Amino acid sequence: MKIITADTVNKALPFPKLINSLQKAFTENITVPPRLHFDIENPGASRETTLLMMPAWQAGDVAGIKLVTVAPDNHQYQLPSIQGTYLLFDVKTGSLKATMDAPALTAKRTAAASALASKFLSRPNSETLLIVGTGTLASQLIQAHASVRPIKTVYVWGRSLAKAELICQQVKHLDIKCEAIENLKEYVAKADIISCATLSTEPLIFGEWLKAGQHLDMVGAYRPDMREMDDECLIRAKIFVDNTESALRETGDLAIPIANQIITAQDIKADLFSLCTGKILFARESEDITIFKSVGHALEDLVAAKLVAEFSTNEEEGNLN
Repeated sequence: MKIITADTVNKALPFPKLINSLQKAFTENITVPPRLHFDIENPGASRETTLLMMPAWQAGDVAGIKLVTVAPDNHQYQLPSIQGTYLLFDVKTGSLKATMDAPALTAKRTAAASALASKFLSRPNSETLLIVGTGTLASQLIQAHASVRPIKTVYVWGRSLAKAELICQQVKHLDIKCEAIENLKEYVAKADIISCATLSTEPLIFGEWLKAGQHLDMVGAYRPDMREMDDECLIRAKIFVDNTESALRETGDLAIPIANQIITAQDIKADLFSLCTGKILFARESEDITIFKSVGHALEDLVAAKLVAEFSTNEEEGNLN
């Protein structure tokens, strides 16, 4: 049984390879039960700590489960808000093949799913990316989007300008101009793609700010009481999700406006399964505004974990030769 670190996870998952693997996996027979979501009382904190359990398996091959906690106040302790581990099993023998760093795995697969959606939904000539949020995902989202679109300029906004500047430092190896910004509204109008990855409970992006042709990649709002965009965004846009059942149930970005009869479930045009299999073909008009709402899917974790385990084995065999 291997214990695989975050560093190895990051090395094992270059975005072009991971994005292509995810696209293929969304057409395959991978079993994904509903994820288990528990909110645990955390007295003294601003909100509960969340425990997520996400299983998936492929018959005759591998099975895996991700165990993660989300503690939104962890910035006070200089700790990441998401922590946990991924367990990968061999289906034939039932033996544990590997454990690996779940936050690194989650960041990679989440950013890759956003980039996969962008391949189907954003304008092919998109050159300007706005990142909203300065957590672990921010730098990964920049690299993922830049791997599928000719991104030349990135703007980063967060509650702290210093943290936004740090994100730009993390991607300085890319041939991209990166600028930390303070006025979110002003820069929304400048972006071709807007990618949000925050723990906000109130909308940060407003439909009245949007312009024709933009693509919104909404990654945060993983709970029914969280939102990153307002109702007007949904009214103006064509809506897509990673997986329909979970998206309708788990994110306030959709659950709240549906409950308020602003939109209906039928307003969701497609999910990644329909797009990747070609069941639904989306022909973007130049003026379309598109939204991809991501809530995460255990299929993505399983695919990424399998690639990491294969990379780790090949690396070990290379060192032995």
